Amino acid sequence: MLAEEIKKNALKLGVVARVHLVESLLESLDKTDPEIEEIWVAESERRYHAYKQGLVKGISLEQLRAKIEA
Repeated sequence: MLAEEIKKNALKLGVVARVHLVESLLESLDKTDPEIEEIWVAESERRYHAYKQGLVKGISLEQLRAKIEA
């Protein structure tokens, strides 16, 4: 089991080295698709402008939590 072996060896590293390792691993997972990123930026800008123009209303965090828990 290569993953288990890597984990075992990684846990032997010092704290700072483990933090750098974790950051590197997370960075490697955080690759975005430029096309999807472009679509999301356009959508978020559309939503923001609609909110600023009063076309949609925001809700408070408390209202959102109540909605989710219902």
